[in-house]
Amino acid sequence: MTVLFAAVLQACHGTTKFGNTDSTSSVNKPSDSSQVATADTAKIRSGSADIKFADKALIGGMTEVGLGKLALMRTSNQKIRDFAHMMVADHGKANTELIEIAKKEKITLPANLDAGHQRKADSLDKMSGTDFDQAYIDAMIDGHKKALSLMQNEATNGKDTSLRAFAAKTAPVVQRHLQAIDKIHSEIKK
Repeated sequence: MTVLFAAVLQACHGTTKFGNTDSTSSVNKPSDSSQVATADTAKIRSGSADIKFADKALIGGMTEVGLGKLALMRTSNQKIRDFAHMMVADHGKANTELIEIAKKEKITLPANLDAGHQRKADSLDKMSGTDFDQAYIDAMIDGHKKALSLMQNEATNGKDTSLRAFAAKTAPVVQRHLQAIDKIHSEIKK
């Protein structure tokens, strides 16, 4: 199913999978020296809470964009479609910003989803109709709750000023997303 999910992303926005050069859905594997971790950043990377934040934030963002594109192909519900468009635009923008911060900080970010996010994507890829809609809504609620907590924690406790500022700027956007998907969830349950 990963191949089918990748094809969905290809059809929607010209990407082949999450780990591609399209910054609205993913991040490219390091190809220039500004993204390659030096020995110093590699030491920081192994235990830095800031680096773990950046990794989790990008994986979450790639997931939101990819699932948003899938929702645009699978749902017939206009409210879910509108929400999915917002996911692609807002998380795509945040991904691009995070990638730029990482380049400046010489941080290497993940190029693909982790196993848990990939399983979620594969699971949704097998669904259609109201089953898809409900699973997508549930995934968005869960993902945005986790993302909000992640952003708030980094905004409060982060050591890297650029990442801390990114998290502080992004947290209200994630909060609005959570409120929007909660509202859709309530309306659909009626």
